[in-house]
Amino acid sequence: MWTYEHSVETTATAPSVWRLWSDVARWADWNAEIEKIEIDGPFAPGTRITMTPPGEDPIPLIVAEAVENELFVDEARFGGLLLRTLHRVDTAGPGRIRVTYRMEITGTGADEAGPEIGPGITADWPDTMAALTRLAEAAEAAEAKPADGAAAR
Repeated sequence: MWTYEHSVETTATAPSVWRLWSDVARWADWNAEIEKIEIDGPFAPGTRITMTPPGEDPIPLIVAEAVENELFVDEARFGGLLLRTLHRVDTAGPGRIRVTYRMEITGTGADEAGPEIGPGITADWPDTMAALTRLAEAAEAAEAKPADGAAAR
């Protein structure tokens, strides 16, 4: 088995991060490694997502688990390998959450293939997660702003 995990902290809330995760059609807004993305149903276990990185073939993913405001897991199969990515939100302290992505590569040949393919797949996670949390924070700031012309009195 090969694993990699990366976490970031943010002042965004779990529901704000969840809204971005569950809006699959907009993943490219915060993930530069997506040229095209499609979802074949609701953001729920069993639903297929087809993600196409720039200049590459489409990658079929299955939503394996989805718990609103907490986590989702997607899985991709390549030959005898299972690539399982967990996306999780945890409390990190007052007014802060921790967003964690964890990839596990298991199956036939995972000990050899994981170190070869895993780092290439996860290399953009720090940038992707920073963009995700910035977008969630910005959405919250926009929601907290009074409507145009409405002055606080």
